[in-house]
Amino acid sequence: MIENNSTKKRKTVGILGGMGPEATADLFLKIIKATPATKDQEHLRIVIDNNPAIPDRTAHIFGQGEDPTTLMIQGAQVLERAGADLIVIPCNTAHYFRDRVAKAVSIPILHIMEETARYVVEKHPGVRTVGLLASTGTYKVGLYEAAFRSYGIEVLIPDDRDAQMVMSAIYDVKAGRYEGPHNIMLEVGERLVTRGAGAVIGGCTEVPIVLKNGDLSVPVVDPTQCLALAAVREALA
Repeated sequence: MIENNSTKKRKTVGILGGMGPEATADLFLKIIKATPATKDQEHLRIVIDNNPAIPDRTAHIFGQGEDPTTLMIQGAQVLERAGADLIVIPCNTAHYFRDRVAKAVSIPILHIMEETARYVVEKHPGVRTVGLLASTGTYKVGLYEAAFRSYGIEVLIPDDRDAQMVMSAIYDVKAGRYEGPHNIMLEVGERLVTRGAGAVIGGCTEVPIVLKNGDLSVPVVDPTQCLALAAVREALA
């Protein structure tokens, strides 16, 4: 848990959500749990724009769907007008569009990949290779590879068959089905471990809903948790 500093003004956190709704609620709860509070009044002000109408990010990356950028920008502007001092996005694939959204607002948007890489370096300093469970869109754009490359850490991704299995499991979680996706994440995650992963990143916000640290033979890193810790850090800074 992050230490409290009651002498400083707390910033308001904006959550640009709906991608998907359960992942948005998961991030909200993790921010609450990460906040050093003993009563209601010590918690952070959180503004949430949960818009599930934002088009599928992966579909657009593969040229098969509408561009989500316009609705993401609208959501970010709603959060800014509502008083948010910073924004977090509980969707990994959506970070492909993050820079365009950031140009449309005057408040910072934290970066889930960069925060996850920082967390791994701090908490698991001996890890030089990580496995990635993510959407096919996230695999295609290479955002995790870019974030970890600056620390000299290699990112392993599943083969095409396993990547499609993970993608199907992600959509099942969005539909409220958990047991099958859990088993798929275990199976594909352990194959990444066999290939040399010293930790596995749950690099889609639906993955940590069904795959927890302790489920695999190596640490499972939850980017949603990393983003929650960063949000609290920045709100109290």
